[in-house]
Amino acid sequence: MNLDFSSEQTMLRDSAAKFFANECNYEKVKHLEESEKGYSPELWQKVAELGWTGLLFPESYGGYGGSFLDLVIILEEMGKACFPSPFFSTIVQCGLLILEGGTEEQKQDLLSRIADGSLIMSLAQYEAETDFSYESITMKAEAKGDGYVLNGTKLFAMDANIASKLIVAAQVGAAGLSLFLVDADHPGVSIKKLPYVSSENACEVVFKDVVIGKNDLIGAPGAGATLLDKMYDKAAVAKAAEMSGGSQMAIGMTSKYARERVQYDNPIGGYQAIQHFMANMLIAADTCNNYLYRVACMVDEGDDFARDASALKAIANESYRFVTERAVKVHGAIGTTRECDIALFYRRAHPFSMICGSTAYHYEKVAQSLLKEGLGAF
Repeated sequence: MNLDFSSEQTMLRDSAAKFFANECNYEKVKHLEESEKGYSPELWQKVAELGWTGLLFPESYGGYGGSFLDLVIILEEMGKACFPSPFFSTIVQCGLLILEGGTEEQKQDLLSRIADGSLIMSLAQYEAETDFSYESITMKAEAKGDGYVLNGTKLFAMDANIASKLIVAAQVGAAGLSLFLVDADHPGVSIKKLPYVSSENACEVVFKDVVIGKNDLIGAPGAGATLLDKMYDKAAVAKAAEMSGGSQMAIGMTSKYARERVQYDNPIGGYQAIQHFMANMLIAADTCNNYLYRVACMVDEGDDFARDASALKAIANESYRFVTERAVKVHGAIGTTRECDIALFYRRAHPFSMICGSTAYHYEKVAQSLLKEGLGAF
């Protein structure tokens, strides 16, 4: 069995690495983080021209029909670069939801615009009192005439401040959780950017008497939980790829610093305590990275990967936090300052561990899956 990357995948990784090195160094990342938009429209269009925004979608919808492993490679490089963009919210979260549950008309319209970089989208799901379970979403979509009326508040809607369209999760009477397409500039929608530890675009979105039509449903009424489950299985793997890339870069930067930083006339990397730190960081990152490729291949081969996706995301959560915490300790007092590049990764570790599910949430999913499988054997 040949476990090497194909020549095309190697070229994809190399071109992505060169793009970020040339177009978006860490100083530019810091500048973009402090801007109101939180990203560069010019860089976003360049990403679209490279074909990355359409990589995941079939050619019939304006995409390139790439493999899931291709997407993982791109996200790894984005993780290494700390690239601030709406890629995850638009392509992975919203794009997969539309691809999975959208009508043919919605796919032709929305996916083609996502693929060419002209449409940015945001998923508005979480509320003040919700956890990761769909049952805790309380916002209601009240039936009215030929449509629905939305009222309520969503939190941590990533990139909503720069999005043209939102996908909103709300309860529809007895049918249950449903997904709706809503224009971000609808007069009843107000969006406010929230302070966020990683400086990304986390937003509060308030809906006041927002009237939408039945054609704005994604899937059937009550299909929201099923569609979100299917999307999050893949999104968890995608976010783990970004975290894995961040871990790899954090280790490389810390290793370089340990060779250059001199204390008591010796580089600190020569001291056994630092070497133990670095060895444990590398073990954690390699474990996550190797598992990542296995699960990505399962996705492409059509295997049942849901349980492995949860296990991977739990591992990635803990690995990224472990690696970046140790990296900051090796850097010493400067490690958490904005001047020090390692802080970019450290600040992302905790919020990334909450996206697509916390460690405890995924441990519970794995446990329930194993219990169900065990009970089914009797």
